[in-house]
Amino acid sequence: MNELKVSKIFNIRFSEVDSMNVVWHGSYPLYFEDAREAFGKKYGLEYMSFFDHGYFAPLVELTFHYKKPIKYGMCPRIDIIYRPTEAAKIVFDYEIHDPKDESLIAMGHSVQVFMDLNYQLVWDNPPFYQEWKKHWGVISEE
Repeated sequence: MNELKVSKIFNIRFSEVDSMNVVWHGSYPLYFEDAREAFGKKYGLEYMSFFDHGYFAPLVELTFHYKKPIKYGMCPRIDIIYRPTEAAKIVFDYEIHDPKDESLIAMGHSVQVFMDLNYQLVWDNPPFYQEWKKHWGVISEE
């Protein structure tokens, strides 16, 4: 199967750091969100396309593992990697690196599920998502 991955350099804003000059932990979900948007743009899986097909895709799991601090003025790189699954889920892993020495700053993981526009959980892959997976070669065509 193909590995779908996007990398993005981002700037640390002053408003994202605490009094120790370290990025506040609450900023990490925003970095992961930016990575998901970059992924969606590159691979045609934007949030509005879910809605346009009659679905929502809320986050149901989001985890972080911090290895070292991000400080004001750094320009880290976030890598987002799509993890294929047969289930009706969208699974991503994340890594944030310091491009100066490629050291690992943080890792993360997210899971999104599908709901219809009546907020009911969808157990099977929506047809548009199944087609998307086939198009990008991230599912076996049995």
